[in-house]
Amino acid sequence: QVQLVESGGGLVQVGGSLRLSCAASGRTFSTYTLGWFRQSPGKEREFVAAINWSSGRTNYTDSVKGRFTISRDDAKNTVSLQMNSLKSEDTAVYYCAADRPFARVLATTPGAYKYWGRGTQVTVSS
Repeated sequence: QVQLVESGGGLVQVGGSLRLSCAASGRTFSTYTLGWFRQSPGKEREFVAAINWSSGRTNYTDSVKGRFTISRDDAKNTVSLQMNSLKSEDTAVYYCAADRPFARVLATTPGAYKYWGRGTQVTVSS
């Protein structure tokens, strides 16, 4: 069982930066592929970024490549999302998620992830 708690959301102007963090419980944190998703009102939850449990390989949705960076600290049981050059379309509730242990695929679909946080609101104002 993994419990995830996000933090770091807030209100920022276009072009600004925010750093989201996700703290996880559980002794086997290092075996989980971790992801960030987001959801805007009236839209489906969409993939943002993920980081592999073993190799540290990352994957990003095209709209955030070059602006967002996902990272993990297994010693602290945390995963972070550094968001730079924020745009108004980045406004959403951001969710941290954990896949099943030892996942072989760096999944990009919400259904592949077993554990979810409650989300943190990010609002980018113009």
